[in-house]
Amino acid sequence: MSSKPPTTAAASPRPENLGVLLREPFRVASARLHERFAERGHPDVRAPHGNVMQFLDDEGTRVSVLAERAQMTKQAMGELVAHLESHGYVERVPDPADRRAKLVRSTAKGNELYAIAREFVAETEAEWTELLGAERMRQLRGILEDLNAGL
Repeated sequence: MSSKPPTTAAASPRPENLGVLLREPFRVASARLHERFAERGHPDVRAPHGNVMQFLDDEGTRVSVLAERAQMTKQAMGELVAHLESHGYVERVPDPADRRAKLVRSTAKGNELYAIAREFVAETEAEWTELLGAERMRQLRGILEDLNAGL
C-alpha cells in the first residue's frame, strides 16, 4: 500500500513562493552587476560590499549606523569597510559632530562604482521592459512601489 496521498485531476501545483519570485531577479541582477564591476576594473568588490555602499550617506556614515541599516553586526560591517578602505573605495574621516568618532564615506574610486551601477540599472530596466512589455513593467514598478510604501 502506498503512503503517498492520492492525487486528483483537479489538484493544481502549488504556486512558486513569492519570496523566491522577488529574490531571483535581484540575485541574478546583482551577480551580473558584480561581473560588470570586475569587467570595469573593480574585481575586489563583491556582493557583500553592497551592504556598505548602498547605505552610505553622501557626507559619510558611522560604521554602527551602516551595520544597523544592513542588519548585521558592527564587527562584520567593520570588516567590509576595512576591505573597501584597503582597496581605495571608502575612507574614514573624523565626524564633525563628534571628533572621537569616524565617518565612512565614498572616495572618487568608490563613486566610480555608483556610476557603473546607475548605468547597469538603466540597462537592466530596459532589458526587463523589452521582456515584459512597457505596460507590464509599469505595472510591476507600481505594484512594487505600493508594496514598499506599505512596509
